Amino acid sequence: MELAISADMLVAGTHFFHDADAYKLGWKSLAVNVSDMAAMGANPKWATLAIALPEVNTAWLAEFSRGFFACADAFNIDLIGGDTTRGPLTISVQIMGEVPIGQAIKRSNANVGDEIWVSGHCGDAALALAHMQGKLTLPADAVASCAEALHTPQPRVALGLALRQIASSAIDISDGLLADLGHILERSNVGATLMLSYVPHSAYLADKLAGAGHSNEDVANTHDNNILSMLLAGGDDYELCFTAPIEKHAEINNLSEKLTLPLSCIGRITANAGLIVHGFNDEILDFKETGFDHFS
Repeated sequence: MELAISADMLVAGTHFFHDADAYKLGWKSLAVNVSDMAAMGANPKWATLAIALPEVNTAWLAEFSRGFFACADAFNIDLIGGDTTRGPLTISVQIMGEVPIGQAIKRSNANVGDEIWVSGHCGDAALALAHMQGKLTLPADAVASCAEALHTPQPRVALGLALRQIASSAIDISDGLLADLGHILERSNVGATLMLSYVPHSAYLADKLAGAGHSNEDVANTHDNNILSMLLAGGDDYELCFTAPIEKHAEINNLSEKLTLPLSCIGRITANAGLIVHGFNDEILDFKETGFDHFS
């Protein structure tokens, strides 16, 4: 086996609201790391937790721990160490997993002609955040569904393990589809063409898209205020974006049925540098922002 390692940090006021539900925050703080393991095709095994707390709040800690260990139990992960200190609420998790030697899925192996796929659907977490920030209004059922996507993401571990012999590259979508796919393109030294009409999204986002229109003027707005940008650059989806040879297309469709998980082919890897997105009317879209900026 080879060891796969990743680390992620969540900071109050940057990655979550100060009054975030402690149980859901506990789940998410581990789940976002498990998602990194899924993207590598690794089986998650162990984690460490370092947390800075502004004060000792036993009730909050009990709920946070309950959520953290619910996620750990769901994916058979052992917490093997960590640290605590006083400071602004900050949660840092390091995760370790195993993958057979030579079978890890990397970001650097996408090839010209490969198809680009994404699991589940994109944009619901961004919709929930926009609703919470008062930038748009969602119906009650949409609030519940989108909030679940934002607060309790479901890492696609089973998919990642199944993709070891199928995918040429993979990444999980944390900062936004365009931004994270961009990491694959940069590491693999290739370009890509995406078809907006193929990017999977929920009925809630479809309703907002219908209301927003599909013009280039809409897309030119910042991702905070634009529905299309929520879909492509909103982030916090924690779905897998992966590439695979075109001859694997039928196998991936069969895998989708086996896992009862939608897998959508949304584009193709190209030799030309850069990422081109074709809109609903086949126009080429221009996005000024492609995802979350960690230092904006």
